[in-house]
Amino acid sequence: MKPLTSYTCRLTDEQSATLKSCLEARHYEFREVPYARFAAEKEKTNVVFYESGKLVVQGKGTQEFVEFVLEPEILKQARLGYEAELNPDLLLPRIGVDESGKGDFFGPLCVAGVYINESVVKEWKDAGIRDSKNISSDKRISDLAKLIRQTPGCVTTAVPIGNEAYNRLHAKMRSVNAVLAWGHARVIENLMGQKHRMNPPPVRAISDQFASSKSVVEKAMMSLGRQIELVQKHRAEEDLAVAAASILARDEFVRRLADLEKSYSMELPKGASSAVDAAAKDFVAKHGAEALAKTAKMHFRTAFRAQGLPEPAKREWLGPGQGGTQSKNN
Repeated sequence: MKPLTSYTCRLTDEQSATLKSCLEARHYEFREVPYARFAAEKEKTNVVFYESGKLVVQGKGTQEFVEFVLEPEILKQARLGYEAELNPDLLLPRIGVDESGKGDFFGPLCVAGVYINESVVKEWKDAGIRDSKNISSDKRISDLAKLIRQTPGCVTTAVPIGNEAYNRLHAKMRSVNAVLAWGHARVIENLMGQKHRMNPPPVRAISDQFASSKSVVEKAMMSLGRQIELVQKHRAEEDLAVAAASILARDEFVRRLADLEKSYSMELPKGASSAVDAAAKDFVAKHGAEALAKTAKMHFRTAFRAQGLPEPAKREWLGPGQGGTQSKNN
């Protein structure tokens, strides 16, 4: 079995303080990492503790670090190799759902779903499947997506919402959350339509809670989707099924964005930034405002700036759990 090269867990404030002291005592070299409380590296091991409370250990020395430092000195519990015994839910047959492209001005919104069971979980033990936001390489995303699709017992589906369809849905629903809810419900419905391929049948579907109320997705569920328990929670990507769905969704988004770049013979940057603003203005100058709606999300403020139109008034940010998903570009 290949040695572990990546490990993730959550730490309390007390545990993180102890870990930092351990790293200092072992002469790890500390460095700055965005959104991290601290980060340190030494030889073959890279340790990052994020503001969210998540610890990520990577490198060839990961397994040795977890077994001889993290577990005995910080966690006070042997977890490595005993994950299923400590948390039996990890082996339950379930569906994970996630999306990609929500915060990208150019390109579609892609929602994907993945069914996994005990055999799939064990097959992926050392595959490195994790939240796609923690994978910076498009090539790595593509390789993992191929692995996911080809794993025996795994059932997948993807629902890409192209820009013209996305803009129609957003104009009708007036909310990113409503479009997301429809996409998640559609994916679950598509997967439940393949229930005959799932052995055993899934006990629940898991997705990120992106809206302030869980009822947003529940109301969007379709006939087959209502036959299964829907679990919505924050940081759902920590679940293996949701992490796999996030990889498939990102792979779909990246491939479709590349197709758009070929069609219009220009680079369409990911995300939303000054570089995206510049590309949007360049796009309108070359292809016209009508073509922009075929490649971009028109409710983003970037779209107004690219066309030389007055930007809509900014809506008050109410914070997560109160106002739902709101972007600075919405």
